Amino acid sequence: MRIAVIGGGPGGLYFATLVRQLDPSVHIDIWERNAPDDTFGFGVVFSDQTLAGIKASDPGVFAAMSKSFAYWDDIDITFRDTVFTIGGNGFAAMSRKQLLKVLQDRAAEYGLSVQYRTEAPDVGQLMAGYDLVIASDGINSAIRERFAENFGTTVDPRLCKFMWLGTDTVYEAFEFFVEHTQWGTMQVHAYPMDDKLSTFIVEMHEDVWRRAGFDAVDAASLPPGVSDVESIERLKVIFAKALQGGSLLANNSKWVSFRTIRNRTLVYKNLVLLGDAAHTAHFSIGSGTKLAMEDSLALAACLFEQPTIDAALKAYDEERLPVIKSTQRAAQASLEWFEELDQYQGQDAIQFTFNLMTRSRRITYDNLKQRDPQFVQQLDDWFLADQIRRGRVPAGTASVPPMFLPFTMRGLTLPNRVVVSAMDMYSAVDGVPADFHKVHLGARALGGAGLVMTEMVCTSSEGRITPGCTGLWSEEQQHAWKSIVDFVHTTAAKIGVQLGHSGRKGSTKLMWEGIDQPLDSGNWPLIGPSALPYLEVSQVPREMTRADMDAVKQEFIEATQRAAAAGFDLLELHCAHGYLLSSFLTPVSNRRTDEYGGSVTNRLRFPLEVFDAVRAAWPSDRPMSVRISASDWVSDGLSVEDSVAIAEAFTEHGADLIDVSTGQTTPAAKPDYGRSYQTPYADRIRNRVGVATMAVGSISSADDVNTIIAAGRADLCALGRPHLFDPAWTLHAAADQEVSVPWPVQYRAGRRKPPAGRAEDPKPRLELVLPSQNQERPSRWRPSR
Repeated sequence: MRIAVIGGGPGGLYFATLVRQLDPSVHIDIWERNAPDDTFGFGVVFSDQTLAGIKASDPGVFAAMSKSFAYWDDIDITFRDTVFTIGGNGFAAMSRKQLLKVLQDRAAEYGLSVQYRTEAPDVGQLMAGYDLVIASDGINSAIRERFAENFGTTVDPRLCKFMWLGTDTVYEAFEFFVEHTQWGTMQVHAYPMDDKLSTFIVEMHEDVWRRAGFDAVDAASLPPGVSDVESIERLKVIFAKALQGGSLLANNSKWVSFRTIRNRTLVYKNLVLLGDAAHTAHFSIGSGTKLAMEDSLALAACLFEQPTIDAALKAYDEERLPVIKSTQRAAQASLEWFEELDQYQGQDAIQFTFNLMTRSRRITYDNLKQRDPQFVQQLDDWFLADQIRRGRVPAGTASVPPMFLPFTMRGLTLPNRVVVSAMDMYSAVDGVPADFHKVHLGARALGGAGLVMTEMVCTSSEGRITPGCTGLWSEEQQHAWKSIVDFVHTTAAKIGVQLGHSGRKGSTKLMWEGIDQPLDSGNWPLIGPSALPYLEVSQVPREMTRADMDAVKQEFIEATQRAAAAGFDLLELHCAHGYLLSSFLTPVSNRRTDEYGGSVTNRLRFPLEVFDAVRAAWPSDRPMSVRISASDWVSDGLSVEDSVAIAEAFTEHGADLIDVSTGQTTPAAKPDYGRSYQTPYADRIRNRVGVATMAVGSISSADDVNTIIAAGRADLCALGRPHLFDPAWTLHAAADQEVSVPWPVQYRAGRRKPPAGRAEDPKPRLELVLPSQNQERPSRWRPSR
């Protein structure tokens, strides 16, 4: 086998060494355009998982690396002059220059030579002359750019500027310094890399960077290897306290915008991308070098596990892409959190610390409880006291995980923070809820949720989505709903009604017959802000006149009065998912040129009219929420600022809660699905507008609910599918966490989790001497000086 490696950095060197270790007969040529001692950056951080792979694959490299490691467990977070330390994390770091030396020495041991200061031959020539070509030529890979269409490359430039520096201050832990300046918030990610130096990365939003005048030096005008001395001198002053008397050290240090690089595939013919050429992940969750070495290990293994090179490359692609995507999802959540750092400046230091620790969604409430149980207990106690102070929790409430704390709005107190999300059941006849609805909603109320939401209850027959939708336009419907409400009130739960009008998405088949598809017969006329159908096959709605608006508003008022008479505890106005009020709010469906279209202020005009009318008809001691779609998931849809302005407007008009969903406003939407993927929208609105929010969307675990609420991202969490799977989801979550909550008296015998079908046998002692506790990683890096 003949292999060409373009790039003699850690990824390329480690791959070549592993391959030669497995088969000394493989011919490998390596080209590196820089000198052997040229390296940009400072320290490299490794996870325990990566180190375990290196140790198993190449004990010699691991042993050599270990001699240079700085080991520690703690993370220190400094926010508004308050420092919180989180233990139990586990880090190992070393200088990038030392890592390169270790890998260069190891390559030499295996007879590998690197052609330094040499550009590689044309990649097409190499692909023709070698069995395999490795492109490990870095983030600015010319090879990746040449074959971008084949690799499916996308580049996402982000909103922050950062500069990679070093310092002769040797920190004892991973440090986050958050500095509030006259220009905005700046932050530092710092960590020790040996007994003399630490890495020091400064990052800030580009708006802050410009206000601070750091754009005075054009980074593109600086030659390679030349640092932005002017900015560095200013940073020494801004971060003097964090530097603790130390100096800042430069190494090709200049301002850079982070770019997330993604590839649909890592393989094209016999050409393979590796390391930063293949992917980038924000430095706040780990090291690009770590990922590159993981790539190298996987590719080398696949080459010797598979019968052919083609099979090996296919296996490599299938193995690495899911790992890379998972890492990049976490990194994306982390970098977006730092991009919006300013919105958390009002948080208390302990909540900010928890928020920062859980930003990537890889660390959660339960995970942090395992790492540092004392901190999580301190957080729980603080959160309880804070919620009592804000009037959300009654005085005298015991400290429990956040999801089990009560929540008060106006005259309503929910027993916990779990909500059964509004889910259309399409099982009514003439808008009348049936026995099914009573059993469905009653079962979830018995299951322990704090609030049970109805499906969208329509304000008129022509405002239904399907013939199976419920309504509140008749006395018969009101009486049927009252029976359901009365039953729910025999439990600890509360019940909310969601009022809405289908707009242009009405007159369609039941979901299981064809979602959003028009009825074959029995259609009713549709209305909307503009004469735009939802689908090409959909009925075209009539553009609403002022008379239509008045009629619809009256329908909402009458439905509200019936909801109040039925005894509902909360009313939610449905302004999401492309239904009538939502279709006014979003530009994808509102193309009006009068005072109800155009600017976000104009698009809000009719929905606010309806809200005001409903609020006036709804009892003043009962709260109202508004469900919104905070994003259309298309480029010409709602902007971030639009969604904040919409939430702010409803709040100013008296909304007690914003239920933050996204999408379903246009069939062109391309949501970025994933765990808790809509929660950042609730987070942004809560912390920028100062209103209570409800998070919804792919929240399925009690751990995620606790994390979201404790971090201040939302006040309530709505779960849909988990409650379809398990009507007693909340009671079971309480049992799992050993939290005492009221069970229905009829079910109390089942409040303890039953034993598993098979118990594990007791394990015999198999060690004469237990491992020494002295082998544990130190909590702080304190090298002997």
